Amino acid sequence: MHAENEKNSKIIEFAALGLMVPIITFGIYVIAHGHLTPGGGFQGGAIMATAFALLFVSLGKKAIESIKGEVLVALECIALIGFIGIAFLGMGNTFFFNFLANSGVLFGEKVPFGPNSGIFSSAGVIPLMNFFVGLEVCCGLTLIFFLIFKGAD
Repeated sequence: MHAENEKNSKIIEFAALGLMVPIITFGIYVIAHGHLTPGGGFQGGAIMATAFALLFVSLGKKAIESIKGEVLVALECIALIGFIGIAFLGMGNTFFFNFLANSGVLFGEKVPFGPNSGIFSSAGVIPLMNFFVGLEVCCGLTLIFFLIFKGAD
């Protein structure tokens, strides 16, 4: 695709921009409920990255110029450091120890005996780890799409 021949339909651009919020919201939902339902950080991050891939495909050069690759790399590093940091916080017992489970604090509500009751705040550090994995996957895949589309010019 050559930049001088690139003519995007305004309808395509408007539809892509309109779909960004629902796609990212669904990705966040999959990340947040990953400990209760199928999904989690990787799946939610991949869903959110498709929103940016749609943006690159529909807007082309305008989207590439508006996104900074350094910001994506920085966010990816923050996500990796956050994930490893949570893993080290449990080192009082073992690496990746779920120190928030049944603590009564953030995400540490006690789970009643029996089948999964679906209590959202009962997983301890798992939702936090899902968040960091989702952010890392979203930034990593978006960076891959960014470099592919940037190199296509």
